[in-house]
Amino acid sequence: MDHVTEQHPTVKCLIWDLDNTLWRGTLLEGDEVEIPPAIRDVVVELDSRGILQSVASRNDHTHAWERLEKLGLAEYFVLPRIGWGAKSVSVRAIADELNFALSAVAFVDDQPTERAEVEFHLPDVRCYPAEDALSLPARPEFSPTVVTHDARRRREMYQAGFRRESERSEHSGTDEEFLRSLSLELRIEHAGDEEISRVEELTLRTSQMNATGVHYSDQDLRSLIADERHEVLVASLTDRFGPHGAIGVILLERRPDAHHIKLLATSCRVVSFGVGAALLRWLADEAARAGTTLTAAFRRTERNRMMEVAYRFAGFEDAPGRPDPAEDGVQTLLLEPSRQSAPPHLKVLAPRLFRPGRELIEWGTAEG
Repeated sequence: MDHVTEQHPTVKCLIWDLDNTLWRGTLLEGDEVEIPPAIRDVVVELDSRGILQSVASRNDHTHAWERLEKLGLAEYFVLPRIGWGAKSVSVRAIADELNFALSAVAFVDDQPTERAEVEFHLPDVRCYPAEDALSLPARPEFSPTVVTHDARRRREMYQAGFRRESERSEHSGTDEEFLRSLSLELRIEHAGDEEISRVEELTLRTSQMNATGVHYSDQDLRSLIADERHEVLVASLTDRFGPHGAIGVILLERRPDAHHIKLLATSCRVVSFGVGAALLRWLADEAARAGTTLTAAFRRTERNRMMEVAYRFAGFEDAPGRPDPAEDGVQTLLLEPSRQSAPPHLKVLAPRLFRPGRELIEWGTAEG
């Protein structure tokens, strides 16, 4: 059966059993378990494709995890569930914490009864026998069409996120104090070949923080990059825990009377870090430097109320008589910009707009 369908998309997380599946032997029986080199290669290959991996195993957690660390593979597994409960409970808990649909999760186990238990309680989870493990990288459901730079470090980003949220939950001060403690760095760069796929994905998948809901294809984006009247910018975020990856896209057009934001979209997962507001402040500052008005396309949808609030909070107002006739339902918002400064909790590195060169300058320095 072809596992890549509308109901069963590409696998986003593979969950491994341990005994006689990931490794050879049974740990509790005193076996000196080892991971075959070919299985190790599967783990590393799937990780390089951006497929997260976890563990659901009936074992003593401390003993099993120590063994994984000794074997040099513990770092590849997120949110392991090692204990004595039902495998289906462990698989569901992993999917829930990752916020993945069960249809994006797969499970591999050597025991038919364990696979049957998971299939009965979680019919959307795809289950594989241990003898199929070596063939998984060749299967279409484990072969993403495009593997972006962010995908290759997806595990690293999730692990950083877990550490970040753990510290946030233990932080006793204010939210502002916590944000300042993160050493956040926002980079705004011109999109190149490496970033195009991620930019396209952001325009397609981001709905709550997408100003127009318009999807720009790979071809659309490449044509805009080649047009000197446009800037295609991608924003990425890092902090002391690690990378957040590419989290925003700006499509900017230079018009005779304005810098026009054709699209602003940011990932919902960075709303609490004030990234959207920072991008709008930076755009306003650049427009003020250029002595031009800043306008923005906005189409109200059922889901992007947060983006409208961000524009209004930044000072954008309706621009009567300035509709964008090319796109039905799109209104034009207007801002008469003034010089702005970077938010105190963010270090912002960005280029100068519509100028030669792509050098990044720290916003707030003498040059930036």
